[in-house]
Amino acid sequence: MTKERSTIVLFTFVPKEQQQRRLLDEFPDVTFLFTYHDKSRLEEAEIIVTYGEDLAEKDIDRAKKLKWIMVASAGIEKMPASTIQKKGITVSNVRGIHKTPMSESVLAHLLALKRSLPFIYEQQRKGEWNRKSGATELAGSTALILGPGAIGSEIGRLLQAFGVRTIGCNRSGNNANFMEKTVPYPELMAVLPEADVVISVLPSTPETRHLLTEAHFYAMKDNAVFMNFGRGDLVSDQVLIHALEEKLISWAVLDVFETEPLPKDHPFWTMDNVIVSPHVSSHSTKYVERSLDIFIPNLKKWLKGKRDFTNIVNLERGY
Repeated sequence: MTKERSTIVLFTFVPKEQQQRRLLDEFPDVTFLFTYHDKSRLEEAEIIVTYGEDLAEKDIDRAKKLKWIMVASAGIEKMPASTIQKKGITVSNVRGIHKTPMSESVLAHLLALKRSLPFIYEQQRKGEWNRKSGATELAGSTALILGPGAIGSEIGRLLQAFGVRTIGCNRSGNNANFMEKTVPYPELMAVLPEADVVISVLPSTPETRHLLTEAHFYAMKDNAVFMNFGRGDLVSDQVLIHALEEKLISWAVLDVFETEPLPKDHPFWTMDNVIVSPHVSSHSTKYVERSLDIFIPNLKKWLKGKRDFTNIVNLERGY
């Protein structure tokens, strides 16, 4: 009797040994290939687990047996979405696992600015005892959160604990958790003048690319802090540089950029009102473990012939 071929799952990154063991113990009849950008066995894979940046259109064409791509990230903008869609390949992601590290990153940067930590650290380097820090408080301020989904709502929850009023802005304008009110994109200009902090965690979609224009920055308070932790194409570099040079806002805290890695000669590196974070706000030692917490139940469904996965991606919308 011929043994039925096992399902082949190709990882294009290598989980830690205990994480590999978790998969092997849970699915003894599944063949797992743990590789680092090695696509030599792409043609065999029924399922690919990837961070989403290493699959080109030619790879999708080669992967004749591919039925499902699990993206260990929230964004899919670097993937050949149209080719994947034409082939009817299911795509899921790990939406939601970033909320703890990203919300903590946002709060860390924001508190650092409000409590003048950059100034304090600089004074320490200089060996100067200077108490004129200009520190302010979060309490009593207003934060506008673009994209109040899982991550944005968690940011809102933490901000509210500090006494911050929260306003959400999303595609629909429907109420979101931990937002005192929520407006749709067309009403963004009306609420920008209220915000002391503008925080974006929006994905990259046709609707959000260059959503923020020069006019939006003119509408902001000149002491506002702009924080982009979503995707770099929310605003063009030229628009943001102009806003910073003209002091239309006080600070920009950027974890994402139009071009990544950020070129070494880019003005952001040396601007005194910009904090450059190299797309690390979601990093955590728990990242892959949380990804597996989503992947494993979905794989169990897959093996039973079910397709009602957690976090199915709508390729047309981009999320």
